[in-house]
Amino acid sequence: MLRGLTIFLLSSAMASAQAVSTAQITGTVKDQAGLVLPGVTITVMQTDTGLTRTTLTGEGLAEALQGASVVVDVSNSPSFEATAVMEFFTTSTRNLLKYAAAAGVKHYVALSVVGTERIPDSPYLRAKNAQETLIKAGGIPYSIVHATQFFEFVKRIADDATVGTTVRVPPALIQPMAADDVAKAVGRIAVGAPVNGTVEVAGPQQFRFDELIRQGLAARNDPREVVVDPHARYFGAELAERSLVPAGEARLGEIRFEEWLGQAALQQR
Repeated sequence: MLRGLTIFLLSSAMASAQAVSTAQITGTVKDQAGLVLPGVTITVMQTDTGLTRTTLTGEGLAEALQGASVVVDVSNSPSFEATAVMEFFTTSTRNLLKYAAAAGVKHYVALSVVGTERIPDSPYLRAKNAQETLIKAGGIPYSIVHATQFFEFVKRIADDATVGTTVRVPPALIQPMAADDVAKAVGRIAVGAPVNGTVEVAGPQQFRFDELIRQGLAARNDPREVVVDPHARYFGAELAERSLVPAGEARLGEIRFEEWLGQAALQQR
């Protein structure tokens, strides 16, 4: 039986682009068959806004990890600048691995990104790749979850790709998913046996990049024009056609984009 589940969270990474000042975590822990696991304790550590020093220095990790059998690391860097993001992921991961090993943790789960190893000109993904390399060599049984982009960030992607009133996107495929489905996938993997490898998770629909952005903007009555540009970059990175979709067979989420858009519209009323 699991003695505890310690989750490292950064709110801006797992929530929508809107700021969240307070939150509550409720629910049950289920195994991969959907059965409720009784007696599982979940400890949440917030690594955002001033508490990032916990993972960067190791301060408080020994106490936080005491009694845990699983660590779920979904921490994120407060800066995406090349040097800073590499420093965050390498230093934090070394500290987490060190204290997790000392605590007797039996399963280290990390959330990462589909395409990490295929987009080397992205400083962020280079840092995530370095994190994964450390985990693989860390001596703790592990599972790395590669997730596709979240629905929650479609508008941010459009904003980053906007020049004037035109959104310029590369001729690539994308298979985004709801953050709720990501959380469910990570939770199920966390209560299962370590795979000592990578599990890919993705949304139930595959889109052309321009199709996704156009649909997301239309749902908000956003008049910006979306065009395909072979020279357009994705947060500074050049993409091949399949850079953002799973390389192999992926576990698929249940929430479709149009369903998520409808839910988001209701919440804004």
